[in-house]
Amino acid sequence: FQMDTTQESYLDLFPLDAIVYLTPDSENGKYIDPNKVYVLGGLVDESIHKKLTLQRAQEQSLQTARLPIREYMVKTVNTKNYHSETLAINQVFDVLSTYYETRSWPAALKAGVSSGKGYVLPD
Repeated sequence: FQMDTTQESYLDLFPLDAIVYLTPDSENGKYIDPNKVYVLGGLVDESIHKKLTLQRAQEQSLQTARLPIREYMVKTVNTKNYHSETLAINQVFDVLSTYYETRSWPAALKAGVSSGKGYVLPD
C-alpha cells in the first residue's frame, strides 16, 4: 500500500461529508464506501478515556463507524471473561486491507481480531 504523510489535518484535506472516523463506540457497523476517507484513531480509549474517539468525531461533526465485529463474531468463553472491540491501529489496518482484497468480513476479521479480544468467528 502506498501511503503519504503530512502535517496537515484531515479536516483541512477532505470535505467533512467525505470523512468517516472509525471508533469502537459507533453504532454504525457497516461502512465501507470507496468514496469516503477513513480516519483510524491513534487513541486507546478502552478503559482510561472511554468514548474519547466518538466524542472527538462528534465535536468535529464527522460520521462515525466501527468494524462489524458484533455482526460477524461471537463472544467466546474465556477465563478472564474479557471481550473488547477496541483494536490497535495495525489490527484495524489488517482488517481493512484484508476486506479490501477479499470483500469478506469473516476473512477480514479473522486476519485482524486476535482471540485475546474474546471474539471468534462462529463455526
